[in-house]
Amino acid sequence: MPFFCACLPSAAQDVAVKTNLLYDAALTLNLGAEVRLLPRWTMDVSGNLNAWAVNGHRWKHWVVQPEFRYWFCESFSGHFLGAHLIGGQYNWGNLGMDFRFLGTDFSRLRDHRYQGWMGGAGIAYGYSWIIGRHWNIEAEIGLGWVYTRYDEFECADCGKRTDSDHPHNYVGPTKAAVNLIYTF
Repeated sequence: MPFFCACLPSAAQDVAVKTNLLYDAALTLNLGAEVRLLPRWTMDVSGNLNAWAVNGHRWKHWVVQPEFRYWFCESFSGHFLGAHLIGGQYNWGNLGMDFRFLGTDFSRLRDHRYQGWMGGAGIAYGYSWIIGRHWNIEAEIGLGWVYTRYDEFECADCGKRTDSDHPHNYVGPTKAAVNLIYTF
């Protein structure tokens, strides 16, 4: 099947600021900025911060995720591919995730707390819809690898450490976004 691309003129926007509505729904502060480097190349940098526990559930973290993007039509419009890095720290526990995925047992987040750092890389696909002169909506999904080292604690609120400086390799989704974007 041939690949078709519909390009709408984006009035030569060179800079965009954005918020990920998925992170907003999870009460995670986030902000991103994207800059045009060449007609079909941009660099995006997003940061996220969740510094609190809600009802005993810990989802504390900060993450920075830079990404280089290649746009099939023109920057800020249509299909794109991205290559991203990811880095940050976390303190997670008392989360009701009862599943395993590619070697990672997320069910342990229910009864244990994990505190550590992470770094990794991935690739992504996305699409940006122009909805107004300066406004876009963008959807993106990314897959990749993350290396982490963490300390494990016996429960979400307890302080007794049961494992220290434990390494783990995660392979799977590394990015999910529905971004509301303002372009300049």
